[in-house]
Amino acid sequence: MPELPEVEVVRAGLAPAVVGARIAQVTVADERALTRHVGDAASFEGALRGRAITAAARRGKFLWLPLEVTSNDGHGDLGEAIVGHLGMSGQLLLRAPGAATERHERVRIDIEHPVHGELALVFADQRTFGSLAIDHLVPSPDSAPGGWGTDAAATPSQVAHIARDALDPAFSDARFSRTVRAKRSAIKRVLLDQTVISGVGNIYADEALWAARVHPEAPADLLPARAVSRLLAEVRTVLQKALAEGGTSFDAQYVNVNGQAGYFTRFLHSYGREGQPCSRCGSLIVRKRFMNRSSYFCPRCQRRR
Repeated sequence: MPELPEVEVVRAGLAPAVVGARIAQVTVADERALTRHVGDAASFEGALRGRAITAAARRGKFLWLPLEVTSNDGHGDLGEAIVGHLGMSGQLLLRAPGAATERHERVRIDIEHPVHGELALVFADQRTFGSLAIDHLVPSPDSAPGGWGTDAAATPSQVAHIARDALDPAFSDARFSRTVRAKRSAIKRVLLDQTVISGVGNIYADEALWAARVHPEAPADLLPARAVSRLLAEVRTVLQKALAEGGTSFDAQYVNVNGQAGYFTRFLHSYGREGQPCSRCGSLIVRKRFMNRSSYFCPRCQRRR
């Protein structure tokens, strides 16, 4: 599943093309892409036609495109947004107007930008776990901007329960440390909890734990405060490095808006490296089942104490 770096790469790629654009036409080819939308395909298409996009925002693994506020959207000054989640294999692609239908295309949004002209925003999804929806915006409890790419202190209601990510300027290190040390769960389970810290999935959890020398099954409440701080610092470092490389692509399912893959796989130290030597101590990386997934770690560097 795309994690924070992959989704942020998509958001950053969309922003120049969609912010300020007006939606000319919407075509829903597969209603399975609207599982989070309240209404049918016709309501989705009709509600977007003619609206302007004012920003491209992200929190954790969620994207949203705020829409200009209209007198009849029913949600006051905060308005509405197109909310997107890529699921396991979702892609948001920018294409020329009239471009051929993409493989696994589910929704096409034709836009007109004052600078870039006509473009097509295509949502393609092979496994159909991703989704688009129109959702109303709600105020941010901390009055800070709702996420990356927006100055508005608001998020879609479907995203309001998602915690801020470690790269968000409004993220509270102290609150994170208190929350982690109050959990009796394994530390990796806590890192994957999107209500504690968002945007971290299996890949970057394993990489951060390896960098911080913390065993993925170490009880969170037994970690010293300094270990939690070190782990958070490594989460940030891993995410920033992955962003610089365009994210992590193991197959063709994750690509940026132009269909290009990310290259962070070249810098992985633990994830997917079962049986290969640890780049720090030379011991063989092991793989262990964890929460219906796999954890990769070094049994020497990341001893469970």
